[in-house]
Amino acid sequence: MTLERVKYRAGQFREAVLAAPEPADLKLAEAYLNPAQMTLFSQMQPGEQAHSLRVFKLLLHENEDSHDLLVAALLHDVGKSRYPLLLWERVYIVVLKALLPNHTQEWGLDTQTKEPDLHKFSWRRPFIVAEQHPHWGAEMAFAAGATPLSASLILKHQTTISADPAAIEDRLLLELQAADSAC
Repeated sequence: MTLERVKYRAGQFREAVLAAPEPADLKLAEAYLNPAQMTLFSQMQPGEQAHSLRVFKLLLHENEDSHDLLVAALLHDVGKSRYPLLLWERVYIVVLKALLPNHTQEWGLDTQTKEPDLHKFSWRRPFIVAEQHPHWGAEMAFAAGATPLSASLILKHQTTISADPAAIEDRLLLELQAADSAC
């Protein structure tokens, strides 16, 4: 892991412990989310809310005007609220992803073994949440009135796509991913 990546992860840790959204930022989110989506947003942990708001505000600062993209920015991590992770579980994911990157994805996607009750402790629980939250989030957002495009962007926000996308959805996805990585 590079020094830049270590600094980035240390900032994420600090953010997870200390971050909370500002009231003015929550008002801004309310202008883009319908009441059901705002309820979903409020179910996210404060650090995740603050992160999503930073992604959203970066896109606004870049003059992004796609409502679908801005909704996706606010809700891209909402799937994590289905099974909120404890701080030590987040650290566990980061450390093992750095040491065993291929295995952690497998542990989160493996459907051949019996999926543990995600409300209880399991060594796989954090990896399953990390890998499955885009799918859960897309379902949750769509059920709360998000457009198919917003839900698709949430679903694919961790998916690698080509660097030169032809489709509008791919362009928006790259913008979301860039903002997410920057924040």
